This record gives sequence, structure tokens and C-alpha cells, in this order.
Amino acid sequence: MKAVIYRQTGGPEVLQLVEKPIPQVPPGHVRVRLIVSGVNPTDWRSRSGQSSGMKFDEQVPNQDGAGFIDALAEDVAEFAVGQRVWLWDVAYTRPSGTAQEYVVIPARHAVALPEAASFDVGASLGIPALTAYRTLTSSANGPSQLHPGALSGSFVLVHGGAGAVGHAAIQLAVWAGATVIATVSTSEKAQLARNAGAHHVVNYRTEDVASRITALAPDGVERIVEVDLAANLAIDVSVIAPDGAISVYTFVDGDTLQTPSLGLLVKNVQITFTYTYTTRADKKDLAVVGVNAAVADGAMKVGVEHGLPLVRFDLGRTAEAHAAVERGAIGKVVIDIDSR
Repeated sequence: MKAVIYRQTGGPEVLQLVEKPIPQVPPGHVRVRLIVSGVNPTDWRSRSGQSSGMKFDEQVPNQDGAGFIDALAEDVAEFAVGQRVWLWDVAYTRPSGTAQEYVVIPARHAVALPEAASFDVGASLGIPALTAYRTLTSSANGPSQLHPGALSGSFVLVHGGAGAVGHAAIQLAVWAGATVIATVSTSEKAQLARNAGAHHVVNYRTEDVASRITALAPDGVERIVEVDLAANLAIDVSVIAPDGAISVYTFVDGDTLQTPSLGLLVKNVQITFTYTYTTRADKKDLAVVGVNAAVADGAMKVGVEHGLPLVRFDLGRTAEAHAAVERGAIGKVVIDIDSR
């Protein structure tokens, strides 16, 4: 089978297309014939060595993907050969990610892909959707699970509404009944956030963000999905509702903060941090189930008309795919593994 590997950290040029044997399936595992692999910022950060060094002599990159069950161990009863699935955290603590034709993974990391959802949708879930789900459910004031109506009557502010996590957060919050306000930096991204379902969009380069949000939500926003806490903290303190929650899901290198404690203290604000890889197993399971329920309801869609353009590469161009994500490509970068 064809696979992309790297044997040392570095730029996209360390990625190589090689031939490998199709792996066997140990107990508790399934083998998936991959159709689409999704590329996330954490994939290039791992490959570059920014987030960690080499953990194995050889690494196949990429955490997310979708395809068919090709084989399964005798002790795995919840799947059938030929079943469509999406995958999550495939390469986390393992040397084998989704940038290859076949992958063997613990059965827990495969999820039945609802029939109405495409493989492109499946490969775009994983890290972005599970992260977004946790940002919306990690508050002590709940809800702990999303479903239609779970966020009815509340405002959710999504900073960076045109990004992959922001896009998923908009769709999940809308599905759960929230009124969603998204911030963006350009008119192109504003249209993408609207296409994703955001009710209100604020351009932070041309508008007074705090004043606009306060006009939309005079009593404050209950939840903030935060992509850059240092840049947005003053705004967040201003617009967060009493007992509200700010959930941070990424970082800026070298970032340190002086926290305006009084502004947060008097509102009893909770600040949480979401890192999907180390989310507690029971919380992760709830996120997987919740995201898949949203997919089954048709709430999680991709493509420019749904707010997330797809940028496609084939397996032999995985280095270009990683470079595109590293440059900040707008939309979701995906790799076509198999067209069947």
C-alpha cells in the first residue's frame, strides 16, 4: 500500500511517499481503507517538531480521516466489513496516521458515519468538531451534552468563525439552539461564517467589536469560543455575561497573560482550556456521540456553501497539503486517498 511517512522532524519536505505492507489486525482493532484524510494545524506542528519531537522511528502523519471498514478483529462486534466510518486521534501516541491507504486503529477510534454524510464531512470532524463540542460543553453551568434545544435562549460568541474549529462551533451551537455571533477579519470570511449559520458576524478589523456585540446581546454572551485569548481578552471581559464561560482551544507561541481579575471576578466568569487529545475518556466519548448525532441530523456540512471550503490534494502531494495548512489556507485541507 502507499503511505506518506517522515523519519525526522522538519519542513514539509521531510514527508516521503513509500510502499508499505498492508497491516494485520490485532484484537480490539479494525482496519480501515481510507478515502479522505483531513489535515489540521496539529499535524504540521507535530511534523515540524514544534509541539513534540519524534516518538517513533517512522511516523505516518494526520489524525483525521474517513473510509470503509476493511477488516476487523474477531472480538470487535460493533462494526461490519464495508461499513463507512470516520476516525479521530489516529496518530496520537501511535506511529500510524491517516496519510496512507490503510490504517489499523483501536475500534474505539472509529465511528459509524451516518449515511447522509460524505467522506469529506467525516474527514473534517475529528479534531475540529470534537474540540468545538468541548468548548461548548465544558462550562460548570452546562450543558454537558449538546442536542437540539440545549443552548436555546443563550448567546455564543465564536472568535475566528471562518476557521475549522470556529466553523464546527457555529454549526454545533446553531444545532443546539443558540444565537451565534462570529468574529472574522475579512468580508470573504464573513460570508463563510454566515454560510456556516452564524446569525451575526462582526469584522474585528473594521468594527468596534465590543460595542457591536453589546448591542446584539445587552445582557452579555453566555459562552465564548476563544481562538486567541491574549488578543481578545479585553473584549471578552466586556461582553461576557455573569456566570459565563470562556473556552480557549489553542495557543500563540510565547503567549503569557496578565489577567484582569476584577472584571472576571465580579461576573463569576469561568475560563476553561480545551485540548482534545488529553480530554478525559468519558468526556471524549460524550463528544464523539454528540458530534455524530449532529452529523446524523444534517447539522455538520462542509464546502464553501456551508462555510468551509475544501482544498484538495492527492496522497502524493501531502507535503503541499501540510504547507497549505501551515500558510493558513482558508477552509479545510483534505487529501484524497482513494476515489472508490
